[in-house]
Amino acid sequence: MDASTGADGTLSGQVAADRPIEWRLRPAEPADVEAIAELRAIVMRPDLERLGRFDEHRVRQRLRDSFSPRHTSVIVVDGAFAGSVTVRPAEGGRWLEHFYLAPDLQGRGLGSAVLRTVLERIDADRVPVRLNVLQGSAARRLYERHGFTVEDQDPIDVSMVRRPGVNALPT
Repeated sequence: MDASTGADGTLSGQVAADRPIEWRLRPAEPADVEAIAELRAIVMRPDLERLGRFDEHRVRQRLRDSFSPRHTSVIVVDGAFAGSVTVRPAEGGRWLEHFYLAPDLQGRGLGSAVLRTVLERIDADRVPVRLNVLQGSAARRLYERHGFTVEDQDPIDVSMVRRPGVNALPT
């Protein structure tokens, strides 16, 4: 994946696969909240249902309540909304959350490309990054491939951390 920064501050790149996916990150705007909340509901539904925790309203409202355009980037593929990722400052590091990709784009290397780009930015500050992932979620394997390790867990959530400069495992 090659990424470059445009004059407007957006990042763009390409994913090598059967058909290259051209993508970019742009700063989120307040108007993006509903598209991200809807994608969150779609993406998280299988895991939340498996855990007996899916609620049509709550899954969207939790995003609305914590949405921070200032810390969120929108993933754009072929000029259209394709996902989001939020990186918030946290005590002693960063907090990665609301990383969602449209289901039809999953499993094609885009998530790895975006995550690699985000982690390179965080590594420049030499701080750890933390996140939570649901127990049994396939996303955990993505994070482990990029150097995250389990810090703590309970029956619902797995808390993970990645120390600065940890290299990703070969994909």
